[in-house]
Amino acid sequence: MTYKTRFKFLVLALAGCFTLSAPASVFASDISLPKYSKDAQLAAFHSAADLDLIGDDAYDDDPLTEILSINEVDVWGRIRSGFAIADLDNPLVENHMNYFARRPDYFQRTTQRGSKYLFHIVQELEKRNMPTELALLPFIESAYNPHARSIAKAEGLWQFIPSTGRHYDLAQNAFKDERRDIISSTEAALTYLQRLHDMFGDWQLALASYNWGEGSVMRAIKKAERAGKPITFNSISAYMPAETRNYVPKLQAVKNLITNPRRYGIDLPPVENQPYFVTIGKTRDIDVKVAARLAEMSLDDFRALNPQFGPYVIAGGNEVKILLPKENAEKFRKNLSLWTRPLSSWTAYQVTSPREKVEDIAARLNISPDVIRQANNIPSRSVLKFGSAILVPKTAGYDRDIAPELVENAKLAWERDLPATRLVTVPVRKPARLASIAKRYRVSVAELKSWNKINGDTVKKGTILKVHVPYRSAAATTRARTKAIRAADVRTSRNTRASRVKVVMDAKNTASTKKGLVKSKNSRTARATLSKKTKSVKNQVSAQQTKTRKTVAKNRKKA
Repeated sequence: MTYKTRFKFLVLALAGCFTLSAPASVFASDISLPKYSKDAQLAAFHSAADLDLIGDDAYDDDPLTEILSINEVDVWGRIRSGFAIADLDNPLVENHMNYFARRPDYFQRTTQRGSKYLFHIVQELEKRNMPTELALLPFIESAYNPHARSIAKAEGLWQFIPSTGRHYDLAQNAFKDERRDIISSTEAALTYLQRLHDMFGDWQLALASYNWGEGSVMRAIKKAERAGKPITFNSISAYMPAETRNYVPKLQAVKNLITNPRRYGIDLPPVENQPYFVTIGKTRDIDVKVAARLAEMSLDDFRALNPQFGPYVIAGGNEVKILLPKENAEKFRKNLSLWTRPLSSWTAYQVTSPREKVEDIAARLNISPDVIRQANNIPSRSVLKFGSAILVPKTAGYDRDIAPELVENAKLAWERDLPATRLVTVPVRKPARLASIAKRYRVSVAELKSWNKINGDTVKKGTILKVHVPYRSAAATTRARTKAIRAADVRTSRNTRASRVKVVMDAKNTASTKKGLVKSKNSRTARATLSKKTKSVKNQVSAQQTKTRKTVAKNRKKA
């Protein structure tokens, strides 16, 4: 359908919404546009030197979208008018509807939390011609909590796991996690859902894939095909785990309640049919507390719109944006112009040693190690790995903004701070020179003498030596010993199998000989020959078993 055709169809569809005195044809210029134009937003901010208002300018690109939205008083009506996914006839839908209907406070609280984000999500869905039911998906995924984190390490409104987030270009580093970013994660989620719909040609299967993975759904479809079942969500749900089996019915239940909330005793919070927030581009570091103060917002409200950043500082950069409600944006600009103190009290420090202690960094920068651990969630008794970037307070001798290139590649990694050595006991099984023992455990002869109060250069059989082994050497020694034992066991096992094969073959030959002798005249000589061969085979088996036991014991002793 061409743009003009769509426009004419839309005009005809909306004609019934106007009074009888309305003109026969309606053009975009005849309609009062919503109060969120790009020019109005830019005018409020163009005087800020270090901050650049971007605004929701994407919402002004398509006049058709504006005409679509103007007919609805709030976003809920706009969502209802865009429903396009076939209703799911499944008994689980009724179960979830009853569950939510019995908990109207939870339903109201969750939709209230989502009211900040719904206009943006619906706007993006309409730009892509996608069903508006998908705006309700974060209700199921995260209860509209952008800080939500699952046991599978999924984050944000749309619950991206780390690998899927990276696949859709959601940056995850020590200073920000775009899986929690309202705008970036929404764009990635809708792109992912579109891809799944293109793959399966069915929105219900696409939703199941979003939860379970497209590979799993494909395997379930193949099972259904082999069973001669139709390829629908209901037909393949028997092959799904319980979570996915309930996932689409749960969304259908929310859709039904949104369609007719009064019937189920649910009060939906009002959501204005206009942007809740505007975006502000920034190039300088700013503390989260300072940004919230300049915008005259509580920390919780500020973080609800900017959950991708850490709790302390927002690092600057050309691509960094913060979100503010429209009414707070002007306050932010005004207060920023009057601000005379530093915007940021934090900076970054990059580790340049393989295993650097927090205490050493703190002493170098003249700050408390506890402050560093708390700001970066570093466990006690741990050391930082090479290349790690950590957040540290600015000091007189270390006062610099965080480099943008460091932000984009910042990683924080640590490991347990192991002791330098550990004590092991070494039994001496035969007379030995201290030099050979010292070489084996990577210590000196003098250390062995000191630890064990020995004067000579040799030790007797049965002596128990104390050795303080370097921790990593001890671990390597243990691994080498385990590897040697396993290799010896493998060799012994192979020899045993070969011996068993030989014994079986000898037994078969003996049986064949016995059969031949029985067929003969069963003479005294034949019986003697059979007895001799049988005894020989038994002796071979016994000897081989003894040899195998000795080999295993010898290998373990050497290891």
